[in-house]
Amino acid sequence: VQLQASGGGSVQPGDSLRLSCVASGRTFIGYGMGWFRQAPGTEREFVASISWSGDITTYQDSVKGRFTISRERDTVYLQMNNLKREDTAIYYCAAERALYGRGAQNRDNYDDWGQGTLVTVSS
Repeated sequence: VQLQASGGGSVQPGDSLRLSCVASGRTFIGYGMGWFRQAPGTEREFVASISWSGDITTYQDSVKGRFTISRERDTVYLQMNNLKREDTAIYYCAAERALYGRGAQNRDNYDDWGQGTLVTVSS
């Protein structure tokens, strides 16, 4: 079971990126999905989540209005607009442990963490 995140890169403040998370080995249809990030020397923190049905999305306050999470079958996206230096981190996607989840903010609710993708925002 693997989740593969991609789409990271080095951009300037104000630029956009779209991250993708693709599942392989099993389906994640029916599971809430989340994006988390971890900057050097910090704890992994919640960024955004989406419920199993796709109709409930939740965001960290600092990314509201700039980031959009969406899903299509076994792929989850994170559209990131107006990127800021403080968005620099490794971004991870994860699937909730329980079926039919709403997309929790607590990382302890998630299993199946994928390999991260690095986002660097600098001028």
